Amino acid sequence: MARISFSCLPASWYCSVSLLSLGCVPRQRVFLLFFLTCSALTVLGLYHTELWGRQRHGGHVNKYLSIVETMEATDVNNAALNYGIVVDCGSSGSRVFMRDLNRKPVVKKIKPGISNLALTPSKASDYLHPLLSFAAAHVPQKKHKETPLYILCTAGMRLLPESQQTAILEDLVTDVRADFDFLFSSSHAEVISGKQEGVYAWIGINFVLGRFDHAEDGEYDAMVEVTTGSQNNHPISRRRTVGIMDMGGASLQIAYEVPSAVHFNSPEQEEAGKSLLAEFNLGCDSEHTQHVYRVYVTTFLGFGGNMARQRYEDQLVNATVTNNRLTSDQTGMMEATPLGDPCLPAGLSDVVRRDGRAVHLRGQGDWARCQAAVRPFLGLHNATMGSPRGVYQAPIDYGNSEFYGFSEFFYCTEDVLRMGGAYDSAKYSKAATDYCATKWSTLTKRFDSQLFSKQADIARLKYQCFKSAWVYEVLHSGFRFPRDYPSLKTAQLVYDKEVQWTLGAILFKTRFLPLRDLQAETFKQAHSNWLRSSFVYNHYLFLACILVVLIAILLYILRLRRIHQREQRQAEALDLLWVEEGEALLA
Repeated sequence: MARISFSCLPASWYCSVSLLSLGCVPRQRVFLLFFLTCSALTVLGLYHTELWGRQRHGGHVNKYLSIVETMEATDVNNAALNYGIVVDCGSSGSRVFMRDLNRKPVVKKIKPGISNLALTPSKASDYLHPLLSFAAAHVPQKKHKETPLYILCTAGMRLLPESQQTAILEDLVTDVRADFDFLFSSSHAEVISGKQEGVYAWIGINFVLGRFDHAEDGEYDAMVEVTTGSQNNHPISRRRTVGIMDMGGASLQIAYEVPSAVHFNSPEQEEAGKSLLAEFNLGCDSEHTQHVYRVYVTTFLGFGGNMARQRYEDQLVNATVTNNRLTSDQTGMMEATPLGDPCLPAGLSDVVRRDGRAVHLRGQGDWARCQAAVRPFLGLHNATMGSPRGVYQAPIDYGNSEFYGFSEFFYCTEDVLRMGGAYDSAKYSKAATDYCATKWSTLTKRFDSQLFSKQADIARLKYQCFKSAWVYEVLHSGFRFPRDYPSLKTAQLVYDKEVQWTLGAILFKTRFLPLRDLQAETFKQAHSNWLRSSFVYNHYLFLACILVVLIAILLYILRLRRIHQREQRQAEALDLLWVEEGEALLA
């Protein structure tokens, strides 16, 4: 068991699951998170291992399957175990790994991504039906009504027009509620922004690292003084969180906590800066501010390793063609007269083709010149990385902070240079310089001798020189990390697990949803569903009631009329009697 603490009363609870513990019920197993992952690179499953265990799972041939094979089966008969479902709708496909009660791996795959249904949105629920049926079969039936379901769509859906996004989501909201009994409403299906995705990723890794735990008395840990908007001038001391940097092939993302209040130099900077800052409460109660976090998060499109190389090559082609046209020079136009490229390993020949034009390159392997060549592609403006207009970057306390670099940060330091883990800029620079200067023929011999990582391929060897310079410049010229910064780690796994944004998403989505309230939420949803499903019936019932009331009023009026007529006749008869008696007296 692992002790996790948030700002709840009581302020501690326990978990026995690998990916999620949330809620305010003390000493209760909280959520067993079921990730239904619609992304080629994101594969998570139904886990029942201890989150805080530090065991290592060997093997790299199929790292996802190797992890699954070490898991215990889920005890679905455990009434104290609760569940949550996140559907990550990415751009390419879906895969779900879990382990059944017989301890056998269970796999569910779906392709392509949901964004491919842009022209046929009515098929969206049919697309997800197999995954949701898979989840329903492995979540105890009696738990369905209290199991929150979130369908969150990312990059693929963000590229679609809003009308197509809406049509897909509407189909999901309508049909999923009709076919499944999960705790699901229209607000549980959405297209999340890149900012949200970055925040969720930040939450996920800090949760796994235990940075949201309360520091125990006498326990030594890195602390930070935090002032948030809700706390005004009363700073609190808590565990220091980690920032993350993730460089893919096309984009670069950074997210980190900003502990101190931010001061802006101009109204324009304030407007730009506030759009990149997110302040949120991860406590179990909005009144408790112990876990209010202010996070800076932004994405730089075109700053991924592959896209940066593509932009660099575009510039080489355009500059070479323009220069040759002006000077009648033929450098780069033929294989016999190649253009020197400092960012390719020494002696490597390459050809770049753009719009029917070809430029022949010859590697020079000069890492220092390569650095100078790639630096302009950062788009520096007033010492801030971004577009030529500049992108606001919140201040980083380099003396009291910690960062993790994922994806290209790890591949670039580990696959060839074998320096993944703690980052040392001097050692990295030396290793990159030596690699670039090594002859291509020598590098290929080393590759054939399997001296590099198993993940390294010829493309990695070919562009390692460029990417090592690009990563270095992003860190030190772009984000302005000091060259002696001691607290950066490059990683692929954290405690032998890939940390996905979906973990942070379920933590954030359910942060104000203690388990003791699930029954009430279920009742409200059931009541809402009953109202929707019986709308027509209630409509006619209402009309029938009105008709009954009208008939009753009519009958009552008729009765009053009859009573009035009877009284009138009695009055006339009484008047006649008085007349007859009067005449008799006169006689």
